[in-house]
Amino acid sequence: MAKRFDGKVAVVTGGANGIGRASAIRFAQDGARVAVLDIEDGPLADTVAAIRDVGGEVVAIACDLMNREQVEGAFAKIVQDLGPVDILLNNVGQTARERASEFWCSDPAIWDFVVGVSLMTTLSCSRQVVPSMRERKTGKIVNIASDSAIAGDHGIADYAAAKAGVMGFTRSLAQELAEFGVNVNSICPGGTNTRGPRRLPKETFDRALAAIPMGHMCEPEDIANGVAFLASDEARFITGQTLVINGGRVFY
Repeated sequence: MAKRFDGKVAVVTGGANGIGRASAIRFAQDGARVAVLDIEDGPLADTVAAIRDVGGEVVAIACDLMNREQVEGAFAKIVQDLGPVDILLNNVGQTARERASEFWCSDPAIWDFVVGVSLMTTLSCSRQVVPSMRERKTGKIVNIASDSAIAGDHGIADYAAAKAGVMGFTRSLAQELAEFGVNVNSICPGGTNTRGPRRLPKETFDRALAAIPMGHMCEPEDIANGVAFLASDEARFITGQTLVINGGRVFY
């Protein structure tokens, strides 16, 4: 029986953990050949093993996605080993975690890091695939934003700003590429059961958990379900949109 992504090449950034790992496994289960990019070798190897366990074909590349030369090299290797990219999931990004603070006492160096990893990597990786998608008149880009970009959040103003940028980038790129048959959408997860939220200051974590009407955090697989839909032909007439998956914390 044919699978949803048979014959497709899917790239997942930040694929060693959490949402990226769950999405990479989901792509493989649905028939895609998967490339997983991450800076962390150990967890990256674990994700590769999990993909192979479900019968998937995978290329893993350890690289710093904030280093544009490394990004260019990684995507060149993907095309060489797997073929042109059909699906890009821009997942990498994070808050300042344990260094998060209210803005009045925040460190500008931390802003640079958070905006770099949470916004600029999305632009950088998209730039590697857009010319080919545009030329071939096919492709799907899914960008992970955050419901913090919609509601705002106490203590992570830099992250909320970066993820609002991801949403704006998504809409603009969608307009540019619509006539070429390329879909660009974003997902705004709410609090998700990954290591990132657990590294937030306890007060910030407790406040986020208490704000979820369903009473618990989302699982990475719940976000992966949304990613798979937006990356599929079922979403062929959906572009420039934002899918919020947050248990009802905020509506958009």
